Amino acid sequence: MSEDRPQLYLLTPPTFELDVFPEVLSRVLGAVEVACIRLALASRDEDAVMRAADAVRQVAHEHDVALVIENHIQLVERQGLDGVHLTDGARSVRAARKALGADAIVGAFCGASRHDGMNAGEAGADYVCFGPVGESGLGTGTRAERDLFAWWSEMIEVPVVAEGALTEAAIRDLAPVTDFFALGEEIWRSEDPAAELKRLVAAMG
Repeated sequence: MSEDRPQLYLLTPPTFELDVFPEVLSRVLGAVEVACIRLALASRDEDAVMRAADAVRQVAHEHDVALVIENHIQLVERQGLDGVHLTDGARSVRAARKALGADAIVGAFCGASRHDGMNAGEAGADYVCFGPVGESGLGTGTRAERDLFAWWSEMIEVPVVAEGALTEAAIRDLAPVTDFFALGEEIWRSEDPAAELKRLVAAMG
């Protein structure tokens, strides 16, 4: 992989079958180099989340890939995970860093807000996510524009992640100005997620 090419950050589906998904994930990780996986579950059932974390952690660590979990700070150490991804901008970053220590990964999703991103970075976030970058009917509909990524890449040292409604065209456009692409639903809805991920990676140039 070219050194200046963005890295891949993989999101799990919001729900998945424990007896099927780990094998699919393993095939994807074997096909394309991935820097980090986010366990991004919709479930609020603690037992279900813990079992999913166990299954995904085993596959991730077999492939030497870091695994973070969305929002559940208390499960990071308990489940042997590498960190947490926070979805409330900069609000919880300082508390997460204090709870998890200097070595844990702490990331923050900041929508399209440069201000939130800067606050998250100052509070100790290891990376900041902006998105969605494409058309989406979810959330407020506010897009993170290319200008935001270009400004951030030039001015701020904290790595930046492009996430949400990513297409081949968006990936090609943002590749020069982002450090990571976060891909999830874009590949899992395909019959062959590994092949779809390879296709999208090719758009990075």
